Amino acid sequence: MPRNYDIAELKRLDVAHHLPAQQDYKLIESMGGSRIVTHAEGCYIFDGDGNRILDGMAGLWCVNVGYGRDELADVAAEQMRELPFYNTFFKTVTPPTVLLAEKIAKLTGYRLPHIFFNASGSEANDTVFRMVRHYWKLKGQPKRTVFISRWNAYHGSTVAGVSLGGMTSMHEQGNLPVPGVEHVRQPYWFNEGRDMSPEAFGLVCAKAIEDKILEVGPENVAAFIGEPLQGAGGVIIPPANYWPEVERICRKYGILLVCDEVICGFGRTGNWWGHEAMGVSPDIIAMAKGLSSGYMPISATAVSKEIVDVLKTGGDFVHGFTYSGHPVAAAVALRNIEIMEREHLIERTRNETGPYLAKALATLNDHPLVGETRSVGLIGAVEIVADKVSGARFGGAEGTAGPMVRDLCIENGLMVRGIRDTIVMCPPLIITTEQIDAMISIIRLALDLAAPKLTTA
Repeated sequence: MPRNYDIAELKRLDVAHHLPAQQDYKLIESMGGSRIVTHAEGCYIFDGDGNRILDGMAGLWCVNVGYGRDELADVAAEQMRELPFYNTFFKTVTPPTVLLAEKIAKLTGYRLPHIFFNASGSEANDTVFRMVRHYWKLKGQPKRTVFISRWNAYHGSTVAGVSLGGMTSMHEQGNLPVPGVEHVRQPYWFNEGRDMSPEAFGLVCAKAIEDKILEVGPENVAAFIGEPLQGAGGVIIPPANYWPEVERICRKYGILLVCDEVICGFGRTGNWWGHEAMGVSPDIIAMAKGLSSGYMPISATAVSKEIVDVLKTGGDFVHGFTYSGHPVAAAVALRNIEIMEREHLIERTRNETGPYLAKALATLNDHPLVGETRSVGLIGAVEIVADKVSGARFGGAEGTAGPMVRDLCIENGLMVRGIRDTIVMCPPLIITTEQIDAMISIIRLALDLAAPKLTTA
């Protein structure tokens, strides 16, 4: 149980001193402070005002094994007592770090046998950025520096992560992207391709990558980076033929294929990796979030043997962070993976709860505000529209309905995210079918409550 916090004082201190992530600080001040989340158990979070909320977002796309796992706390304490920290800079490493590297390599089928550790998904993609450019320089092709990414992609909040990402609102707050990053259209069929079949649209979006390669010059392109499905972009699931065609294009021009698995990895799609669900074999993957189910900050970049063999010819790879390979984080991640294997959470997501979520979401398609529902495994989305046929949005542009429905979901006991006019969900992998039913019921209620407000606005 939580300690006896003074919630009013915490909210005052929050406004006075704490700068939360990706927030409007004036809005937080007008609210009198952030919601104070005090404790959690299973699939539920509890706040200081006494509310129990079904966590449809698994924290921030990460608490895959659910809250309240004593054995993860125990293994962290055990490792802290034995060795709370040591670095990997001084030709040194700790046992959990080595064991976790081998475990991750095994989970890739040893196709990506080398692992570089970091503390966040953003740092994992920073590692990709520097490693890929260094690789091509060592290969004798120093002009290969350009990364191709997608508009509305999300690859983190560092300078490199924001640059690789395609969110213009983030670019505007840092004079980004940095030179050497090009963006192409996203495979968002519902918003951008409904005048053609999903299959035709998938080919069009893949061709945009090839067109950009030819525009920049194949000799200048280092890699294409993409999330198997775009999470923060709105759970955008590409047409089935998109990713195989992207891989074909990358191989044709000899550029590296990078998959950002920060959200999709560790069971989210019903596979260990999202790229497995999409049918491709990348040269590098970035991972975080589900690696430790959010219990400790840790991320990793898994790299092919061919790339590392080239890196070995270049002396020191002068890159890394104080907490790269942190022993406590590594120990927790190892036990987290053990839990997922022991409880068959990936298989359960693929065979039971993932299909159940898809069917449950489909029951919302009869609602007058719903234009589309979609999901893969335990990640899904509901598109809110003013007109089902045209896909027109309330207010003539995206961003009116989503926040309203999101807030109504939260008020009624379900934490979801509103991205423009899309309600997205990503519950813990331990969620039950009964809890999925509750999640869908609350979304329907929120849609019903929002309808008169939206139609009269």
